[in-house]
Amino acid sequence: MCGISGIFGRSWSEKDLAAMVTSQRHRGPDGEGIYVSPDRIAGVGQNRLAIIDLSNAASQPMFSSSGDLVVVLNGEIYNYLELKRELESEYTFRTRSDTEVLLAAYQKWGRGCLDKLIGMFAFIVWDVKEKRAFAARDRFGVKPLNFHQKSDGTLLIASEIKAFHAAGVSLVPDEITWSTYLANGQYDHSNRTFWKNIESLPPGHLLEWSDQKIKVSRWYDIAERSGEVFDTRSENEVAEEYLALMKESVKFRFRSDVPVGINLSGGLDSSTLLGLVHAVQGEDSDVKVFTFATGDENYDELPWVESMIAKTNHDLVVCKLTANDVPSLASEIQACQDEPFGGLPTIAYSTVFKRAKENGVTVLLDGNGMDEQWAGYDYYLPKTNGNKPSLIQGTKESPVKPDCLTPEFRALAEASDFPSVFTDSVRNLQYRDTRYTKIPKVLRFNDRISMKYSTELREPFLDHRLFELAFRQPIERKIKNGTRKAMLRQIANGLIPESLTEAPKRPLQTPQREWLRHELREWADQTIDTALNSFAGEWLDRGAVKTAWSDFCGGKGDNSFYVWQWISIGLMASTHKLMPVVAQRA
Repeated sequence: MCGISGIFGRSWSEKDLAAMVTSQRHRGPDGEGIYVSPDRIAGVGQNRLAIIDLSNAASQPMFSSSGDLVVVLNGEIYNYLELKRELESEYTFRTRSDTEVLLAAYQKWGRGCLDKLIGMFAFIVWDVKEKRAFAARDRFGVKPLNFHQKSDGTLLIASEIKAFHAAGVSLVPDEITWSTYLANGQYDHSNRTFWKNIESLPPGHLLEWSDQKIKVSRWYDIAERSGEVFDTRSENEVAEEYLALMKESVKFRFRSDVPVGINLSGGLDSSTLLGLVHAVQGEDSDVKVFTFATGDENYDELPWVESMIAKTNHDLVVCKLTANDVPSLASEIQACQDEPFGGLPTIAYSTVFKRAKENGVTVLLDGNGMDEQWAGYDYYLPKTNGNKPSLIQGTKESPVKPDCLTPEFRALAEASDFPSVFTDSVRNLQYRDTRYTKIPKVLRFNDRISMKYSTELREPFLDHRLFELAFRQPIERKIKNGTRKAMLRQIANGLIPESLTEAPKRPLQTPQREWLRHELREWADQTIDTALNSFAGEWLDRGAVKTAWSDFCGGKGDNSFYVWQWISIGLMASTHKLMPVVAQRA
């Protein structure tokens, strides 16, 4: 796990590259490296968080044995041992690292190596002879990769947006992205970021650069790989294959030369993960377990977590978040995110990584991805499956307040239409959530908060083999008699107590609504005022915002998503010094 940077072209200096690397030091405090080509056309840099092969030999940037290729990698290639056995007859390995296996795979198969990789990754390869850059991002976008191209063709690539600012790229808010977010509630759904002319390489895409020109193309799509035809095998056959893949996926993600822990909530997915850990490591598994709590019994899942591990050898570390912690943590998390993030749940989750690092645990596993595979959200049910189901789980009202935007700004929003790639509506919703809505934003939130504390988050259920198999299952294996994730519950029965397999989904995990109305009301009020007097002042209808905020504080409505949107603007304005661009309105 690392931070990576790259600059390709003529109009740049080594100082720019060094600044990019320095800005991402939190992503890799165990070492830094920079390579600049002799002709000064290319430069790549890396911040190292040592996970596999802790020796200096595994430092990056790393050269291929031939010296023709240079790579910087962020992430992990989980099946590197299997690939290494396949490649060692024609490549002389000098390290025990997965990075060198990636180099050997690219040297042999070129872009074709991507289909052989099981992992989370974003990497850049510089071809010394051909003077060509190649960059790629994993299938679901677990690891980030952003880029900016100057008018003269010079290309900058980095893990985080702050690296571009460090290299002198101006941070100008992208009004289309902001309008789409505020009017429709969408973000991380396209190649646009919240900053003009800084793009995100989409999941499952690659980028090639040569002669000052870039080409972006798709190398993976879950719909294409899973296919339209449903799996007609028996449920027992499918369950057996799926369980075997789950076990292998968890086993792969324990490949580490540093301690690995588990993040648990009390739900089905998290419980299944713990059951798989025991299946792989044995009942004597003693990895540390981390969970967050807020002290509100209406939301905390601590009782479920405690019951799950009551008869195991796991040490439980409870990461407590209080309302008093939120103002300072919100500013810190905003600074690491560079874009709006998911409110109190993201802040609460960040405490897990902080405590993990304090407890000597560098790698954490979590159970993200099962709802998208097995139709776990409430809007997957046929009775709620309309043309435009809510993007927010657990609320019946609109999560956004477009009427609080000026008409001119609201008109900039991109349409919230998503492609229908399957003939059935449920798989189209699964595809939407996997490719455009749920998974992309959660992965961005989680990558930044884990890396803020120099920890690595691994997601065993975000294994493409699991997704493809689940996507091929007919609807009756996902939703049966109104029960979502039906087949997953059957599979999990052999791993966890029945009481946990039958537990309903609990969508809300923090008292964000209550705290904003009471304990955090003064802070929220001040932050919203900052938003109204900031770069976004001309976007917002001040009177409408004030009225909606007053109504919310008075108890109106069952969601606080739109309130957090306004708070996000205030946090962004303060963090990035994006204060008024026009005179403050009375």
